[in-house]
Amino acid sequence: MTGSAIRYEAELNEQQLAAVTAPDGAALVIAAAGTGKTRTLTYRVAWLVEQHVDADRILLLTFTNRAAREMLQRAQQLVGSRVGGLWGGTFHHMANRLLRRHADCLGYGHDYSILDQDDSVSLVKACLRDLPGGGKDLPKADVLLSLFSYAANTSRPLTTILAQRLGKFAGSEEAVLHVHRAYEKRKRVQNAMDFDDLLVNGLALFREHPQVLESYQRRFRYVLVDEYQDTNIIQAAWVDAVSGLHGNLMVVGDDFQSIYSWRGADFRNILSFPERHPGTTIFKLEINYRSVPEILQVANRCIAGNPEQFQKELQARREPYRKPWFFRVRDGSEQSACVVERIQSLQREGYRLDEMAVLYRAHFQAMELQLLLTRAGIPFLLTSGVRFFEQAHVKDVAALVRLVVNPSDELAFGRLMGLLPRVGPKTAAKIWNGIGQRFPAPTPDALPVVRKALPAEAAKKWEPVEDTLLSLGVEDCRTQPQKLIERFITVFYEEYAAKTFENYESRVEDLNELARFAERFEDTRSLLSELALLTNLDAERGREEVENEERIRLSTVHQAKGLEWKVVFVLWMTDGMFPSARSLLDETGEAEERRLFYVATTRAKDELFFMAPQMNRGRDGAPQYHSPSRFISELPRDLLQRGDYSAW
Repeated sequence: MTGSAIRYEAELNEQQLAAVTAPDGAALVIAAAGTGKTRTLTYRVAWLVEQHVDADRILLLTFTNRAAREMLQRAQQLVGSRVGGLWGGTFHHMANRLLRRHADCLGYGHDYSILDQDDSVSLVKACLRDLPGGGKDLPKADVLLSLFSYAANTSRPLTTILAQRLGKFAGSEEAVLHVHRAYEKRKRVQNAMDFDDLLVNGLALFREHPQVLESYQRRFRYVLVDEYQDTNIIQAAWVDAVSGLHGNLMVVGDDFQSIYSWRGADFRNILSFPERHPGTTIFKLEINYRSVPEILQVANRCIAGNPEQFQKELQARREPYRKPWFFRVRDGSEQSACVVERIQSLQREGYRLDEMAVLYRAHFQAMELQLLLTRAGIPFLLTSGVRFFEQAHVKDVAALVRLVVNPSDELAFGRLMGLLPRVGPKTAAKIWNGIGQRFPAPTPDALPVVRKALPAEAAKKWEPVEDTLLSLGVEDCRTQPQKLIERFITVFYEEYAAKTFENYESRVEDLNELARFAERFEDTRSLLSELALLTNLDAERGREEVENEERIRLSTVHQAKGLEWKVVFVLWMTDGMFPSARSLLDETGEAEERRLFYVATTRAKDELFFMAPQMNRGRDGAPQYHSPSRFISELPRDLLQRGDYSAW
């Protein structure tokens, strides 16, 4: 490195240095968790510039604008303004940059509009309105849009996606295909593209116009790609095309952290990279600077169980500390109590709340913990930004429960009626006034007044709810909230959720958990009182205080990827919860769940706690018993220390 302003040998370890100074040609950098992936890419850019490569001959592709800015800023700190001409940004950003210059090749004007999510939903809604009956029997526009998007990002026929994902609306395939064709036509007429079109058309531009492709192949002598394990088939093909002339393609990623197949990512892109690029040099970054060795031993042992992957092993640079903990607790309530007590103990040891995180496979698994943290006065921050009881689907179901307790609750009535077809705020207000501004008691003499006031289509959907309320009667509605919730989900809300939400299965799981939670209360009024108090505690403490205080993070594992904390708790480490029962129905599901467990484990720096409740209650009230997760059971016993909650 003679003559370089950067001391590469001193600032990089041997593995990083080998990747940074790689010779020309295809290179695959397998960057395991916590091994300095961003640092390696940044120094690679600096190295190329110091080798007299003009920055405008380098293309850097990332998955977030933030990642691109961070790498460019770091590179600028290393080599100054010489990186100024580098092309860097997300795949969508780069596709748009090229399409702005060549849109006419594909029949678009250069001034095409880019539709955001709201724009796209509005356009699909317009297409639905043109169907006979207004498409009222189809899923809602945003659900259809998610199906169109998944088909686009996986390059699979929409008919195949519909056969797999249309679920409760099977039999409506032809109508959905008609909506899709109308949506595509309207975008063309309006000279507009949605976000998926940017990728699809960016690839089409290269495939259909070789002269355009050749001009960019000549321009970009070096192509660098971050988080390559998260690419979909379109992105991988686009990268292969643009790097095809010089062949200097370096992709950086970790097949162990490929966890986004549900949104179109294909981990086979990284596995097949050497086959698609003969002569590929493979570099492995295995030296981990984040976690203590005891945590890395768990991660290494678990992920080794996956058959299709680049085998590697995290190597610790930190000194030995403590083994991860495994707590076998009675149920979700005891799990929450155990976590809260351990958080308080860790605070006494000197850990800050913002140095800790609680991770889980699905949002509903943290419901009881949110309640107990609130009661204990421990501030928390949800990565999703929406607390359990403030989510739309939970508030929808709670509206019926509120009306049973307080028949004068006009807001709850308006929300409940708004779930019905053809009932907007004005119609709901008119009905409310027409029934005397009071929800009638669930009796044969009183309750039918609501159905009679509804439009015919809405009345048909309301009838099963009315029958449910009548079958339960006044006494059960007021004393058995879990029955009320369970039956409302079954006769009405599950179908509504399937039509309304893309991820309706997980929302139904949330609601089933709400029903289980309701069982512990002696009556419906007590349940609502508890929910209201918990929901309003933050408001009482003051918004400014909440925003400025340190808080423990609660997050799904998917949302935690790329983050790290000194202390990590992982909830519901039981078979059926993590791995999830639904994922195990897919032949590749267990492998992705194992990668998800690896991601959860490697978020922790110092302390790692696995929580495994023995039981919870099913929708029928009967106990359901859980075995510890296979990812825990497979581990040698000496890798974990067993905790005894009762001893605290």
